[in-house]
Amino acid sequence: MALGSRLGWTVDAAGDPAAGPVESEQAAIRAEADSYDGLLLAETQHDPFVGLALAARATERVELASAIAVAFARSPMTMATVANDLHLVSTGRFRLGLGSQVRAHIERRFSMPWSRPAARMREYVAAVRAIWASWATGEPLRFEGEFYRHTLMTPFFSPGPNPHGNPPILVAGVGERMTETAGRAADGFVCHTFTTATYLREVTLPALERGLAARGHEAPRFSVSLPALVIVGETERDRAEAETAARQQLAFYGSTPAYKPVLETHGWGELHDRLHAKSRAGEWDAMARLVSDDVLAQFAVAGTPREVAAGLDSRFGGLVTRLSFSTPYAADSALLSQVRARLRDSAGTAVASHGGT
Repeated sequence: MALGSRLGWTVDAAGDPAAGPVESEQAAIRAEADSYDGLLLAETQHDPFVGLALAARATERVELASAIAVAFARSPMTMATVANDLHLVSTGRFRLGLGSQVRAHIERRFSMPWSRPAARMREYVAAVRAIWASWATGEPLRFEGEFYRHTLMTPFFSPGPNPHGNPPILVAGVGERMTETAGRAADGFVCHTFTTATYLREVTLPALERGLAARGHEAPRFSVSLPALVIVGETERDRAEAETAARQQLAFYGSTPAYKPVLETHGWGELHDRLHAKSRAGEWDAMARLVSDDVLAQFAVAGTPREVAAGLDSRFGGLVTRLSFSTPYAADSALLSQVRARLRDSAGTAVASHGGT
């Protein structure tokens, strides 16, 4: 990506995936008080939009984003409606983060259709934009694609133009096709925690460049967000416990076939095969022991708050525009706030001068 001047980091607080809507509201209040730039809520045990609606009413400054909501579990009309409402409630502070999920979840958990996820996602984003355009202009809704068809919108069902405009659409991905789709169709990209600086440089950013170039016109400002895996603790014992949890998380991700290309970039394709075999056998504890120190060091930044902040800045400065902290353990929020404060005081990330990252 073409890079411009280095600016201070934009740092988002990551909501607890197991937190309910009321707990997410409280997390947003704390994030704003602690000077985070945004709050991210994921779709796991709860619908992220309920928590984001409560958070929007309880805050004034912090940006709010779904990171991510499962696109293919909902129709584009449903997604367009809830995103429009959240942008209204938050007075223009909402960012719509979308992800595809994997086939088994879409078909067996949500009972929804699955096919050609990258092509489907590109059309999905276009359909949402077409719906918003119809509401904004009053023009007839005529969207007919391969996967989605929206051709009816009467005045009674149109909310009209949003006074805050439309929220940015972010697309999450790991593989090259979905990443390129984000560059072609979205306003930003959400990296997976199972990402290294090498994979960002060699695979992710070139794929985004191809997608942006394919637009055929000047691309908009484009964000790249990363939930960075960090191992932070006050004592060596705390960091050792966090390291164990990080190894378990990496072993789980590494066993997933869709994420094998990340390991292959480092010449670790055989590690995926071993992890996948043990996952099928239910040998979860043994999987974590396969994650070597070298593998851990590529995916996680560890140390004191000062060391973690310096490591994140050195590793990802110039590659991403927004950071959040992925902590698959009970992290001390005060320590994470120290990391955030030190990042904000550092040179920070580089952003694109003409629509890149």
